[in-house]
Amino acid sequence: MYQKITLRNGVRVVAERIDHVRSAAIGVWIGNGSRFESAEQNGISHFIEHMIFKGTEKRTARHIASMMDAMGGQSNAFTTKDCTCYYMKVLDTHLHTAAELLADMFLCSSFADEDIELERGVVLEEIDMYEDTPEDVATEKLFEACYEGTALGRPILGAEETLARMDSKALHDYVRKNYHPEDTVVALSGSFSDADLDYICELFGEMQGSGRNQIEPAHYQPRVVIRSKEIEQNHLCLGFPGLPLLDDKRYAYQLMNAIIGGGMSSRLFQTVRERNGMCYSIYSFPSSHVDTGMFSIYVGLGQEDEAKAAKLICNVLRDFCAEGPTREELSRCREQLKSNLLMGLESTNARMHHLGRYELFTDHVVSSDELVAAYDAVTADQVRALANEVFRFDQASICAVGNTGDEAYYRSLIG
Repeated sequence: MYQKITLRNGVRVVAERIDHVRSAAIGVWIGNGSRFESAEQNGISHFIEHMIFKGTEKRTARHIASMMDAMGGQSNAFTTKDCTCYYMKVLDTHLHTAAELLADMFLCSSFADEDIELERGVVLEEIDMYEDTPEDVATEKLFEACYEGTALGRPILGAEETLARMDSKALHDYVRKNYHPEDTVVALSGSFSDADLDYICELFGEMQGSGRNQIEPAHYQPRVVIRSKEIEQNHLCLGFPGLPLLDDKRYAYQLMNAIIGGGMSSRLFQTVRERNGMCYSIYSFPSSHVDTGMFSIYVGLGQEDEAKAAKLICNVLRDFCAEGPTREELSRCREQLKSNLLMGLESTNARMHHLGRYELFTDHVVSSDELVAAYDAVTADQVRALANEVFRFDQASICAVGNTGDEAYYRSLIG
């Protein structure tokens, strides 16, 4: 069982005590990601994520790193379109220190201009690394095109021209305007005392501000995107309009993804790789947000196999729409999802992520038992009906990266 405490300033603290472990994971989740940025600010949420570790009003970056090493702990952060999370995992004997350090970083970062200049180079290298990974380019460029003109469609990392404008004032202003207590969740899982929990509430009770971030609506639009690169393989990403994050059909959606392209026994993997030997990597993945979603399929292969592979992929989807899943597929993928969930939650870090994500996006933490029951309740007819809703080829999109043909050629592959 978990407990939830809403502080006077609006910060929500969700905590789950696990008595048989010696570690504790603590994370600060803020309902602010790249989709809350203006075009001129693009990349600032991710840049702030980096800068949080670069010093506070009373600690240098070296001091922060030394403290984490002295505790033998782990610290990290990530930025998505919808949120940013900063987290630590330590032994329970160090939780008091870790919580104070995390609160200091989150609430009192200095954002010194000299540190910004250094970190700008780090993020530019991160962008270059992404550009050198054609799989990432294919998936991200398709998403950008299908949500073109909206904040959701802009890249999380930003661009060289937007990063060049960022300075200490810009970062402080953005945090003041976008880091609200009511958009903040502190998640704690593992071994901790009542005194630890009280101290954490005291620390984050100091956060100031009011209001909540508002989402700019975004809607999927079908697109064809071509990116020429001199590389050995071509990388294709197909996209279809998907489901929003909290759609009632989300559990059928996850099962459909597992059956279509979620593993080595999936229909796409078996058809394109195992039976035809056309690729090394092929998989499907859903991207869901509060107001919209996209279902994507990635494959990397030789240019000579593009047309045949695309036909096979489209045939797999059409057959699935016509027939739905078999009883064996539904049973196997149910167990796959339940196993991934339950085995993953054996980690205090994973449990902290579960608490934080659900509380941030739903104001309610769904238990593992509830999730298992939801997967068990999905029927084959529900999955088949959902497939016909998602796989509408008049709404299909495609991105090709590599030694590519023209737009008309790729449009014909998904027609």
